[in-house]
Amino acid sequence: MSSALPHQPSVEYTPEKQTDVVIGGETHSDILQVLSSDTAQEIMATLKREPGTASDVATAIGQSIQNVTYHLDRLRDVDLVTPVGTWYSEKGKEMTVYALTIEELVVQFADSTHQEPERSPDRR
Repeated sequence: MSSALPHQPSVEYTPEKQTDVVIGGETHSDILQVLSSDTAQEIMATLKREPGTASDVATAIGQSIQNVTYHLDRLRDVDLVTPVGTWYSEKGKEMTVYALTIEELVVQFADSTHQEPERSPDRR
């Protein structure tokens, strides 16, 4: 029996081209700490290929959904991934679809004359 709910409709989302992280600047960034996890890096690599649910990512990287969800939450907290849609399981359960917020992450080391880069208004 087929479901009346869409299972995996296409997701239209375009990440920003680049985000700069300045180490030693006036504002502290937790991005590198979050990305120090191998699991977080695997999640980012998986989502670079295409958006997906926590379940999709967990299957792709061979981790538990709980572990992937934990790392997705941390990646969301530092604005590296974002929810971009909703898919439904075959049983009708709503599942959040995640995608990367950026294509490139540039790490810079600040000096005393360095100015913090401007961030878009919807970013922290």
